[in-house]
Order: sequence, then C-alpha cells, then structure tokens
Amino acid sequence: MTDMAADGPEIVLLRDTSRDDLTAPGRPRPVRVHRWRARGGGVPSPPLVVVSHGTGGSADAMRWLTGPLAAAGFEVVALDHHGNNHVDGYEPEAFLQVWERARDVTFALDVLAAERPLGPVGAAGFSLGGYTAAALVGARLRRAALARVVSGGIPLPPLPEFPDLLAALRARGHGEDLAALLTGCDADLTDRRVRAVFQVAPAMGALLSPESLRSVTVPVEVRWGGADAVTPYEVSVRPYVEHMPTTRGRSLGPAVRHDDFFAEAPADPTAAPRAAADAVAFFAARLGSPAAADGRPGQGAGLR
Repeated sequence: MTDMAADGPEIVLLRDTSRDDLTAPGRPRPVRVHRWRARGGGVPSPPLVVVSHGTGGSADAMRWLTGPLAAAGFEVVALDHHGNNHVDGYEPEAFLQVWERARDVTFALDVLAAERPLGPVGAAGFSLGGYTAAALVGARLRRAALARVVSGGIPLPPLPEFPDLLAALRARGHGEDLAALLTGCDADLTDRRVRAVFQVAPAMGALLSPESLRSVTVPVEVRWGGADAVTPYEVSVRPYVEHMPTTRGRSLGPAVRHDDFFAEAPADPTAAPRAAADAVAFFAARLGSPAAADGRPGQGAGLR
C-alpha cells in the first residue's frame, strides 16, 4: 500500500515475513514507512536519516524532527512501530519486546537498499526511539534486569497505555511466567550501515548493559529536558552519556519536560525546534551536507 499527500511523505506498508503480526499470528509483521525523498534526482545515494518515535507515538508525531531534516535536504524515513503506535492501536507484547523496534529499522533499510545503494545513514529517536537508535549501534538490554521486571522484582515505569502491562500480557494467554517473552531481548542488533545517532530524551538507559554502551564507536549526540519526569536524566539518560565513549550531550533547559516534544500546547514551545536544529547540524557534519551532495549551494528545501 502506498499513499502520497501533496505536502507530506510517501507512505508505504511493508511486511516482514521473518516475524509475525501480533494481531494475527502467521501473518507477516507490518512495518509502515513514511518517506521523504531527498531533493535532486541526480543524487544516487543522498544522506539518509531514519527516525523512531516514542512508545505509543507515531511517525506523524515526529514531524517536529522529520520536517526540518527533510527541509534541509536529507532523505528521511520514519516508522510506525507495530503494536506500539497510536495509529493502529496498542498490543501489550510490543510494549515489552521493545528490541523488535530496531529490527523494524533494519528491515526497512534492507528494503530501501534493494531499490538502490544507500548513502550514509543516521538514526534519530525520541524517548523509546532514542533507545531504538542506540540499539542499532550496539546498545544491548540486560536480560537479567528485564527478567526482574516481568517477575515484579523491578517496578515498571508508568505506562498510560497499559497501567498494568504484566496483567495485560497474562490476559493475552502468556501465563504467569512471562520469561518466554524475553527471547532475543539481549541480542546484538547492530546495523553497520548506521554511522551516527541523535537521541532526544532517550529511555531504557537503566536496563542497558554498560559494557555494550562502551562498545559503541559511532558519534552520538544526546539532548534532554531538565524537568523530564518520564525519562529523567539520572535514571534514563545518564547511562548513555556516561558509558558511550563517543557521546556528547546537553540539556535543553531546566524547565523542559518530556511532553514538550508532543503536547499540543508545550510548556516550552522552543524545545522541539531547538533539538531538531541541533539534529540537522549534527547529521550534516557526520553524514555530509545534503546540499553539498546535491551539487547546489545552500541548505536545500522541501520535498521532491
């Protein structure tokens, strides 16, 4: 299925035959891709940035980031992660098996690479999408920590979509022992095509292996809010900043909250535009300027 809005991205629904649809076992997993093509048809392999949304979000909710990246001339691909996006509805398994999101990105890149050679690739993400981007460059979850979560030994963070996620999983027929759902949780999901990562308020830091974070070799830039109670710096963000040797980061301000990146009326309406501008500059420096690749001066603009 393909759709194209006059002022929006091309939207394609892909199917990954290696994994099941959570709503219909035996049917391939859906991976919806929103794609902004780079300006300039003569550029065979423009810089590409893939964008991952936060838990329960959507590709469309990431317009604050995808829009500036596309306007700067990058090819941009944003995903709707199956079972974890508000467009299609929520599936409890997707809120636990967050590592499947990185596999969504690799699958989408494989499909694009089958069309033509890819240019330099970057990954960006907000909240759980920030974890997704880090997983693509080597960050790995600690199975023992997740096992304590599903056993109740470590409390789950608040999830408005599933106030009692573990009960929702048991109600789906997974039984009292949820450990079987953790298969593959600590797999190495590195995608060698990803050359740079930009994270905004990244989640899951406390559940990641410090050793895996120390193994990251690509440049990583991090931004966070000083008043973020959902992914607070000390718990969620600090492990990325402290353990990844190639990381640089800074706060967007002491009053910036998590919902300033998706609320209709954010407390600080400048937070998301400032983070997006930083992402554009970061990827231009790390992947190459899209305008330079296109052979034209300036920043480039618009969609093709």
